[in-house]
Amino acid sequence: MEVGKQNVSQLQTGSGRSAREAMKFIIPSIIGVLLFLVPVTYEGNMTIGVGIFASYFQGLLEGVLPLFMTIIFGISALMAIYTKLLQPKWIVSQPFLKGLFDVGAFWIAIRVIGSVFAIMTVNGIGPEWIISDYTGGTVLYSLVPVLTTWFLFAGLLMPLLLDFGLMDFFGTLLQKIMKPLFQLPGRSSIDALASWMGSGTVGVLITTKQFEEGYYTKREAAVIATNFSVASIAFSLVIVSFIGLESMFAQLYGTVVIAGIAAAVICPRIPPLSRKKDTYYEPVGMQISETVPENVSRLQWGFEKAVEKASEVKSVGEVTKKGLQNVFDIWFGLIPLVMALGTLALVVAEYTPVFDVLAYPVVPLLELLQIPQAADAAPAMIVGFADMFLPAVVGSGIESELTRFVIAAMSLTQLIYMSEIGILLIKSKIPISFLDLFIIFIQRTIITLPIVALLAHFFFM
Repeated sequence: MEVGKQNVSQLQTGSGRSAREAMKFIIPSIIGVLLFLVPVTYEGNMTIGVGIFASYFQGLLEGVLPLFMTIIFGISALMAIYTKLLQPKWIVSQPFLKGLFDVGAFWIAIRVIGSVFAIMTVNGIGPEWIISDYTGGTVLYSLVPVLTTWFLFAGLLMPLLLDFGLMDFFGTLLQKIMKPLFQLPGRSSIDALASWMGSGTVGVLITTKQFEEGYYTKREAAVIATNFSVASIAFSLVIVSFIGLESMFAQLYGTVVIAGIAAAVICPRIPPLSRKKDTYYEPVGMQISETVPENVSRLQWGFEKAVEKASEVKSVGEVTKKGLQNVFDIWFGLIPLVMALGTLALVVAEYTPVFDVLAYPVVPLLELLQIPQAADAAPAMIVGFADMFLPAVVGSGIESELTRFVIAAMSLTQLIYMSEIGILLIKSKIPISFLDLFIIFIQRTIITLPIVALLAHFFFM
C-alpha cells in the first residue's frame, strides 16, 4: 500500500524515471485511442484509423487476397497434419508454433474442409451449394478479405490498447459503472468501445487476449464477448443502406444502443452466462486488481496502475513480435475455420428449411407486437444466427418500412452469428459452447425485440 502511495507521489512530481514511465503509458495509449476508438470519415464512410489501413490494403490487393488466403488455408491444414503425425521437434519445442499447429483431430478436419472449400470456390469447381455467391463465394470473396486485412492491422496494433496501461487506467476509472450495471470489471469498457467504433470481431479478439492473460474470469469473458461485441457504426451504415433506410440511421442506431444495453444488463444475470465460473484461466491465474487504496483518488490510482503496466514493456521488438504472433494465430488458426464453418452455416441458411422451421414460433410474437408482414419477417429474426448480414438480405424485399427497421435493428442487437463471432468464441479458450451461443442468441432476441418494436412504432407513427 505504501509503495503504491509513493509511486503516485513520484508521478505527481513528474520527475526522473517516473516522468519517462508516464510518457511510456501516455504516448502509445493516445496512439491506440486514435487508431481504435476515434471515429473518422474515410471515402464517405465512418470508420476508425485501423479501418482505414485495412480498407486501403484490401483495395490494394483486392484481386489477390482470396487466392493468398486459400494458400494460407492449405499451409495451415498441411502443417497441422504434419505436426500431428510426426511431432517435429522444431515445432513442438516452440510454444507459439505448437499452439498454432499441434491441434486436435476435429480442428485439423475443419482446417482441411476450409481449405477444400476455398480451393473449390476460387477455381469455380464443385457443387453449386458450396461455391455459389451466397455460400462459399460470400465467405471467400466478401468476408475473408475483410477479416484478413482488419486482423492484420488490429493484431499488429492491438498491443497499444492492451500492453501500455490504457485498459488498467480506464478499468480503475469506470469500475463503479461497469461492476454494478453489468457485473464486469471497468476495463471491459474498452472492449465495448473498440467494438462500437471498429469491429465486433476486434472486440472478441481483445476479450480473448485479456482472458488468456488473466484479466477476466471465465464468466466475465463469456459475458463481454456475447454482450459487448457490438456491430460497428461502419457495418451498421452498410446494413441501413442495404435495407433502404438511410434517412433513419440515427433513430435505428439509437434503438440498437438502448436495446443492447437492456440485453447486456439482463443476460449476464440468467443462465447460461450466470452459471459460468468466476475463476481465471488456469495457466496464468488472476492478474488483475482494480481495488483503489484509501487516501488515493481513483484517477491517481488508475494512472499509477497504467504506468506500472507500461513499464513492463521492454522493447519495441517485443511488442512487434507479440503483434505478429496475433496476426499469424488468426490467419493460420482462425480464418480457415471461418471458411469452413461460415460456408456450412450459409449452406444451411440458403439451401435447407432449418431457419424457416425455427422461425414458425416467431410469427405469433411479431403479430402480437403488430409488426406488418410478420410471416415474411419471421425468418429474418432467426437467420442472423448464421450470419449477421442475412437478415438484411431476407428483409430487403419487404414493403413495410417499419418491418425493415425492426429487421435491421434486430440483426445488429442479436450479436451472435456463427460465420464469424461464433467461430471466434468456439475456437477461443473461453468456456462457451455452441449450445450456449444459440441460447444466448434466443435470449437476446426475446429481450430486444419488444424494445425495438416499441421504438419502431414510435418512429413510424
